[in-house]
Amino acid sequence: MVTATITTIRRHGIGALALLACLAISMAAGTAQANPRYAAIVVDVESGEVLHAANADETRYPASLTKMMTLYMLFEELERGSLQLDSRLPVSAYAASRQASKLYVKAGSTLPVETAIQALVIRSANDVAVVVAEALGGSETNFARMMTDKARQLGMPRTTFRNPNGLPDAGQTTTARDMATLSIRLMQDFPQYYPYFSQTRFSWNGQTISGHNRLLDNYPGADGMKTGFIRASGFNVATSAVRDGRRLVSVVMGGFTAASRDTHMADLLDRGFVRASLYGRGDWVAQADFSGDRMSLPGGTPSTTPAPPASQPGVQLASLQAPEPLPPAQPDLPETAQGSAADPIRDLIARSEPAAAAPDRAVHRLEPAGPTGGWGVQVGAFSDPDNARSLANRAADRLTSELAGARIAVDEAGGPQKVFRARLVNLDENQAYRACRSLTREGMDCMVVNF
Repeated sequence: MVTATITTIRRHGIGALALLACLAISMAAGTAQANPRYAAIVVDVESGEVLHAANADETRYPASLTKMMTLYMLFEELERGSLQLDSRLPVSAYAASRQASKLYVKAGSTLPVETAIQALVIRSANDVAVVVAEALGGSETNFARMMTDKARQLGMPRTTFRNPNGLPDAGQTTTARDMATLSIRLMQDFPQYYPYFSQTRFSWNGQTISGHNRLLDNYPGADGMKTGFIRASGFNVATSAVRDGRRLVSVVMGGFTAASRDTHMADLLDRGFVRASLYGRGDWVAQADFSGDRMSLPGGTPSTTPAPPASQPGVQLASLQAPEPLPPAQPDLPETAQGSAADPIRDLIARSEPAAAAPDRAVHRLEPAGPTGGWGVQVGAFSDPDNARSLANRAADRLTSELAGARIAVDEAGGPQKVFRARLVNLDENQAYRACRSLTREGMDCMVVNF
């Protein structure tokens, strides 16, 4: 789309530029109205290349992604030697009173640090987050200030914490980009503890506590990170995955359901791995969501197989508490969502209509490039004509029989750098739009062209 857009502007001048700007604004407004909670980002960890970004710097609620920062600060204390994995943290009455999801720790008891780590990652236990906060910061409020200070040190300028667990607070906000930064720093700074994020169950008081991060089981190569949910945020997830030695980190915020969020995350990762591999071998894709953005990451690339934690996962320390059955694990479900006058996105949420599934993505259209007529669809633009033809072939294979008359075309765009556009042509206008909708449902990027 980048190359095609430049070509259109060259041929039609300022009028085309204004038209494209209006189109972009209307599309963005439509997306915000459909789901004002949504944001996403995909990052190649080694290069820092942002492979996809949507509302990545817009204010969102972190929900239980907050606990990644709580864990970061706990890992720091382990590194300093002020705590050990078998150190025991005291449980206050206030911590024990926090609402679900929780481990149901008892006031006056103590909790081993290793169990606290697993409870935060797997159970997403709000009570345990406060146990950690009080142990490290003296109080929840002071620890939240420490978390915010740490966020600034890590390069998260748009994140503010008010509590250690992500329960509703209108002032507790972040962005998808900041959460990606935190995810990467957890891997880079504490590779020995990162394997905890891949665990899906742990033992507590004679019971097996299971988590609800289904991507760890269902997406090949996914090896960690965190889910989160409150009503105001929608369903959030940060995921790291490895394929062919390449590691991506992705954050999705504002999913309508856990299932739709996970499906979207899988789609973003699939696309990200394809684009990262093209970028890595010197080719590139000119698409609407290939931003050219890059995140500034600290030196030292994390291994694709982080070191194991100091103690063997699954080996649990004894608890002093008597066994007590726990209710099934569930996402955070507060009784009320954010709603103070200072809430930065409350009004958008209030105006939005919940949907059973995300709407079809808009089909991009370029204005006619010449008077000869003829319609088609463009599915990519490459510096290598073979890659362009390969993608056009894939698109043709996915079209329905009624659109089987489409012809594959790879044409070279003018300019100082050779760019080869992957297109399907020989369509009328209705067929072109129908083809693009069909291809986007199949997971391919697409825009309608008239030439």
